[in-house]
Amino acid sequence: MSDSDWWFLDLALVIAVTGLVTFGLFIGVPGPVRILLGIPFLLFLPGYALVSVLYPDKFDDEYQSFDDEKTTRRGPVLSSGGLGSIERFVLSVVASIAVVPAVTLVTSATPWGITVRPVVVGIALTTIVFSLLAIVQRYRCPPEQRFALSLSGSSLLFSADRNSYGRSAPSPMLYNAIFLVALAVLLVTAGFAVATGPPEHDGYTEFYIETEEVHGEMEVMYDDSLSAGESQSQTAYITNEEHEERSYTTVVALQQVSYEDDSVTVHEQDVLASESATVADGETHEQTLEFEPSMTGDDLRLVLYLYEGEPPEDPTEENAYRTIELPVTVS
Repeated sequence: MSDSDWWFLDLALVIAVTGLVTFGLFIGVPGPVRILLGIPFLLFLPGYALVSVLYPDKFDDEYQSFDDEKTTRRGPVLSSGGLGSIERFVLSVVASIAVVPAVTLVTSATPWGITVRPVVVGIALTTIVFSLLAIVQRYRCPPEQRFALSLSGSSLLFSADRNSYGRSAPSPMLYNAIFLVALAVLLVTAGFAVATGPPEHDGYTEFYIETEEVHGEMEVMYDDSLSAGESQSQTAYITNEEHEERSYTTVVALQQVSYEDDSVTVHEQDVLASESATVADGETHEQTLEFEPSMTGDDLRLVLYLYEGEPPEDPTEENAYRTIELPVTVS
């Protein structure tokens, strides 16, 4: 069989390699292997699939004939045709550098944010979709004009030729050297980025409460009116971003306070309830805290203390890991 009989082989390989690389990155392959998988995944495959959509036909001098209907002062304009293998390779790298950040930007708008898995899935899906579109585009071309991989041809990136005035073009050695050096720098940079992975943030825990829908007339975003002697509840959320599973305890306290300038004085504090929870890394735990106010007045505040592990006997803002303070009125 000739090369033209396997016009879809390169795109089938792109789809297969994309799936293999995605699987390898998901299972957490070690550093050197991750580099070998990640470089083509980021710097070549997405762009190659896109370029194949835009240029499904092969390069052919006869196919790229001059269009007499499109002329300028200098004569007929050369019609657009396919790309040669070298041009296709270079454009694939350039297009990948554009596609990958675009996919990452779209991923940042999703609920998962810019994390490894959503970005990898986004790049993989984009590459596969472009590859399938490219197969359709090539199929629509005349069979003799479909692009197909071929091992024949010059091994030089740029080759010497004569221009239209019969003069010899400059030696291609310098252009080849510049291109290869630039490509090597790009591959080394990408390899280092893939090997080190995205920078990890310091561990932290989010602690917040459920609030009401905000509108222009509301003064507070929670229910600040409580009734003494009646069971009350407050919903709180704990999001663990500590890179490991953590155990937490939430303590609910009611304080009688006074305000003077920028300082707050706590005159009395009653611990009303506590609840423990174990939260896996990256997960959010919802707590419904049940309590019964023990004091009345409008100089009170409900305080939620969050501790890692067991809380102390005397919870304070100083010894708590996270604190939420909610001024309330108890009648």
